Amino acid sequence: MKDKTKILMKEVEEFERISPIKSFKDLEVYQVSYRAMLIVFNEILEALPKSEVFDLKSQVGRSSKAIPRLLAEGFAKRHQKKGFQKYLFDAIAESNETEVSITQCLDLYTYRVDQELCKWLINVYDRISKQTYVLKKNWENYNNTDNV
Repeated sequence: MKDKTKILMKEVEEFERISPIKSFKDLEVYQVSYRAMLIVFNEILEALPKSEVFDLKSQVGRSSKAIPRLLAEGFAKRHQKKGFQKYLFDAIAESNETEVSITQCLDLYTYRVDQELCKWLINVYDRISKQTYVLKKNWENYNNTDNV
């Protein structure tokens, strides 16, 4: 495992939001999903065989990149309830898809991918899905727009 990956993993585990939410970049789920995507690209995709370039490699790469993008785009529409919810639901779907794809990497390429890292990422993407759902629920009840 690369040193950069270890640093990113530590950042994911120790994330602490201090400032008010003024941008999508202030959302914990955005920061966690972005760092997890970097780990997927630096470690998991690199370990997959060339035969997976148009299937599993492409799929997990696309879905892991989509999550922070959807959160950022959805945040721009946070004052449109249905618009914001659509992007959050899509982010949950992409997170679930990434979780399944990493599970497939683990099961299909046991000796090529770092098993502990895959298990850790599976938990992180499960956490991302849950955090996004909670964000959706909490935002419905959040009426103070002074901080956003």
